[in-house]
Amino acid sequence: MDALCLDQPKISRHLAELRKCGILLDDRRGKWVYYRFHPELPEWARAVIQQSAEHNQSYFEEASTRLHASQTGKSTCL
Repeated sequence: MDALCLDQPKISRHLAELRKCGILLDDRRGKWVYYRFHPELPEWARAVIQQSAEHNQSYFEEASTRLHASQTGKSTCL
């Protein structure tokens, strides 16, 4: 949540929609929910996700930096 600068309910809603669409599977373990790509996700959909990730590296790098900062008590979300 700190890494994405989004609140937990919003992230949960988006993940739930991706699960409903068959893009993600969830694995509930106690109070935690772990997500992964659905194993039957078509190859073309995986390719679109891969290309999107490759073309947004700066976003992921910034999120990673914010995550590290939040873990060390130096949150950067405004």
